[in-house]
Amino acid sequence: MERPDASTTRRAVVAGLGAATVTGGVVYAGATLDNRGTDTDTTSSADDVAFHRTTGSTGFGIELDGHPVMGSMDAPLDMYYWGDYQCPFCRRFEENTFPALVDDHVAPGTVRVVFIEFPYLSAGSMTAAVMDRCVWRQVRDENPRRYWAWHSSVYDAQGEKGSGWASRSNLLEITRGVDGVDAAAVETCMDEDRTDIEAAIATDIERARQLGFRGSPAFVLYNRDADEAGKLVGAQPKERFDEAITTVENV
Repeated sequence: MERPDASTTRRAVVAGLGAATVTGGVVYAGATLDNRGTDTDTTSSADDVAFHRTTGSTGFGIELDGHPVMGSMDAPLDMYYWGDYQCPFCRRFEENTFPALVDDHVAPGTVRVVFIEFPYLSAGSMTAAVMDRCVWRQVRDENPRRYWAWHSSVYDAQGEKGSGWASRSNLLEITRGVDGVDAAAVETCMDEDRTDIEAAIATDIERARQLGFRGSPAFVLYNRDADEAGKLVGAQPKERFDEAITTVENV
């Protein structure tokens, strides 16, 4: 993969990715970027893959504040994962592919995953996305792995689009069933901070659309040292991710 010259800008990279055809495959793009972010405020679990919080950003232009980060903060590759809790393809990815990616690439320290909300299907999608942010705020300092328990529980409970399963009341009921998550604190966050959270989510949606994403799940794999990125769209099989990770890792 040829390295771009020094005149390449973040805007050019985003525009180039957005113009690419991505259905069913991987697209790669280069970047020479300034102002690399730094990662701070790390929390870890001794027995499982760690979750972290950070106020930093990345060379690819992803603001990490407010997003759960899974895996080693020193991992050479980022995987930005845009998802919608109402998306059946996201659930398929979570069930069929993601566990193996965690075992083979995240746990060994090659990839860190940044979870980003992309609520595009309905009002319930936005409600779930806001609650996701509120749950993370509630658990991130003392027990960040509780976020993963909640995240998985919501996907496990996914119902048909339009069935009302993603209503605030039902999502709060799911939250009450997750040990270590304070549903009352989450509800207060929903009441007090929803406007600000929705504004931050709108920024994430706009970034996804700049990248050419129109649905979920959607992924960018980014080599932070080489300033090279690739993207995948849809619930691709693990072999497709393995190929993409190897390609971006070895540029």
